[in-house]
Amino acid sequence: MRLVRLIANLGYGSRKEVAMMFREGRITDAAGDVLYADDKRGHADIRIDGEPLDAPASLHLMLHKPVGVTCSTKDAGRIVHDLLPARFRLRNPALSTVGRLDRDTSGLLLLTDDGALLHRIISPKSRISKVYEAVLAEDLRGDEVTVFASGELMLEAEKTPLLPATLEVLGARHARLTLHEGRYHQVRRMFAALGNHVVSLHRASVGGLALGDLAAGEWRVLEARDLEAIFASGDSA
Repeated sequence: MRLVRLIANLGYGSRKEVAMMFREGRITDAAGDVLYADDKRGHADIRIDGEPLDAPASLHLMLHKPVGVTCSTKDAGRIVHDLLPARFRLRNPALSTVGRLDRDTSGLLLLTDDGALLHRIISPKSRISKVYEAVLAEDLRGDEVTVFASGELMLEAEKTPLLPATLEVLGARHARLTLHEGRYHQVRRMFAALGNHVVSLHRASVGGLALGDLAAGEWRVLEARDLEAIFASGDSA
């Protein structure tokens, strides 16, 4: 692959813009020697303004999504891509969220440009756990643990009952819920089915990958061990 195409596919600019970067001497090798568009170099040996290139496909990220930010690329307000380097929007293949967290939910969000991995993570067959912490408008009534674990709870407009879920009571209006599926607004709808309302919702982990000390709005690239951790609590497909 020509260097211009390689760098453009990583989102650093159009092919025309990348060609201009070559002419300006901004693209060098690891030793600092200026590269030209027809040179042949490995990905790891290329620098732009002295910085290594972003990872080639596949790129996997974890992001601490704050409240007020949406996962849609078409939303008029703040979107998750606003929290990432601008060039990430231009990568080819595209960087997509693995499932979604709604605007009012914070916590761990995964992004990848690997379609096969994305579908493996969200597939019901993988049974990957997702742990949420919820603050509620009303006190827990006492039977939530049993009802959520029963595998018999039906949500409005659904035709199949929910899979068993584990609820840990943290306080009168504070609970930790572990799911093995991902239906639309599932946590909020589960508590609504029992007459309660979720005031705030936070996703703490996906599989064996926890958010850790990543601050709201921060992100990092996932390493191989992180990808392995995602499937640690599920039956990988």
